[in-house]
Amino acid sequence: MSATPRNLPRWLKQNVPKGGGLIRTAQLLHELRLETVCEHAKCPNRMECYSSKTATFLILGDVCTRGCGFCSVATGKPQPVDPEEPRRVAEAAVRLGLRHAVITSVTRDDLPDGGAEHYGRTVAAVRAATGATIEVLPSDFAGDADAVDRLAAARPEVYNHNTETVPRLYRQVRGPKADYRWTLEIFRRVKRADPTIRTKTGLMLGLGETRTELFDTLADLLDSGCEMLTLGQYLQPAPHCLPVVRYVPPEEFDILGDAARRMGFRRVAAGPLVRSSYHAGEMVKGMRNDE
Repeated sequence: MSATPRNLPRWLKQNVPKGGGLIRTAQLLHELRLETVCEHAKCPNRMECYSSKTATFLILGDVCTRGCGFCSVATGKPQPVDPEEPRRVAEAAVRLGLRHAVITSVTRDDLPDGGAEHYGRTVAAVRAATGATIEVLPSDFAGDADAVDRLAAARPEVYNHNTETVPRLYRQVRGPKADYRWTLEIFRRVKRADPTIRTKTGLMLGLGETRTELFDTLADLLDSGCEMLTLGQYLQPAPHCLPVVRYVPPEEFDILGDAARRMGFRRVAAGPLVRSSYHAGEMVKGMRNDE
């Protein structure tokens, strides 16, 4: 089932943040001609994040070459890669005063390396301009191991790749090109390339997964070297997207989060409105000192 904002469960309803931070952040992004996944994916936390002068940068354009069942980002033929984009992302990070910068992108199956080199340039530009830690949230690079290695060589502090759902629902949710086994291999490759890079993933709940399937998936992720986990409620962002099967109550998220910590995940954020990059800086804070 899906729901309109009017009949969403009470725990999914939010107050609109007050203050000028929201407007200033939106104006800065417009001025620098930058996209955010906050807007394109209709994230329920975007007003809160903008008000706090933070955002998740969406690079490589705003048109995706895939059409995942859960996502509202436009699909089609993308524009050529903008070589000036890394500089503008770095400028935005400076002007926003970011201490932790999160960089994601549309999927670019049309590019030979899926955009890995452009990612690396963006990481380098932000690092040169700021003292921020950097988290990347790339696509699966269509199974291209060299592309994963190239991005890992840029040494982001966090390499985040979303698993999204359990294996049984993988193709339905992520599309026919998605491969659950390759998702797991990404974390192994990143850890082999540089064990100091923190690995992170996120799953959406409420798509029809069972509790057993979820815990089997979490065990697979831990075995593959994934250290950080976000669990959030799937919300249908557009009428053409997959419907919500179930709304998971907050207390159940608390139980699942505690269980994930006991399983061995070093950082866990679990809640109905938790998203991959929500309060991402707080999740990574101090991790280099708790070996």
